[in-house]
Amino acid sequence: MQRILSPGQADQTINKSRFVAAAEYCADERAVMLMLRRLAAQHSHAHHLAFAYKIRSPEGILQRFHDAGEPSGTAGKPIMQYLEGHDLINACVAVVRYYGGINLGTGGLARAYGGTAKLAIDAAKLGPFVEMRQIRVVLDYAKLDGFTRELTKMHGEILNKDFGERVTVIASLPADQAPALLGRYGEK
Repeated sequence: MQRILSPGQADQTINKSRFVAAAEYCADERAVMLMLRRLAAQHSHAHHLAFAYKIRSPEGILQRFHDAGEPSGTAGKPIMQYLEGHDLINACVAVVRYYGGINLGTGGLARAYGGTAKLAIDAAKLGPFVEMRQIRVVLDYAKLDGFTRELTKMHGEILNKDFGERVTVIASLPADQAPALLGRYGEK
């Protein structure tokens, strides 16, 4: 699986209709909704905002697409096909259409939406998807620096620190690295 490391955008005109696409990393459905609201506000005069997304959640893989008033299967589904073709996870691709007065037909619409989505995905920087895990560890102050160095080497990050008699750390790191770190520092 792959994820979007930096967003991609595309803009093309086909038979006087303008298609604008954005491909972005979205950690959850809330992030998808924020992205779609932002695009809707930026393109408030557009006629359609079709999208597709695929999100990994504790309940499993969520994937949805929407044709935004275009004929069924001509907008959201072609976008989804490019998400699946690139094996993207935690990603949303949206395509805005400004209608130019010429009907494209169902095949033309599918090619236009899918093709613009593909351009946006191609413009994005992609990388391997790494499943992350959150851990909670209680440490003596003397062990905090060593823990932080090891966590950084594992491409993890500290999300929260609570200082009391000991330090309680909430961290996120690649799931396959968590057992080794917890073996040395213990989960509390």
